[in-house]
Amino acid sequence: MKNNIHPKYYPNCKVSCVCGNTFLTGSTEPEIKVELCSACHPFYTGKQKLVDTARRVEKFTSKVNAKKNLTDIKGKKVKRAARAEVRSKKEVVVKTKDLKKIAQVKLNKK
Repeated sequence: MKNNIHPKYYPNCKVSCVCGNTFLTGSTEPEIKVELCSACHPFYTGKQKLVDTARRVEKFTSKVNAKKNLTDIKGKKVKRAARAEVRSKKEVVVKTKDLKKIAQVKLNKK
């Protein structure tokens, strides 16, 4: 190994969790603080626990609630659906070319 390029190694690094669990391990830092450990992690305990550090759960639920109320959203899909509905109610003019004359046929959609 080269000299003076590697960080200092601490064989007795203290890891402390938010739940109160502490244990020792080896690391390049003397002390580590974590939010989840094996004593409180949902995978190991079998209990569901939502860890919302960046308000992700709240943002997701607000997006889901917004999609349920489509009248408030002015997105492309809503606008296209509104235009298609208006077009379907309009009168359609079909031009047919006959050999002798040009006729216009009007169709009313209901």
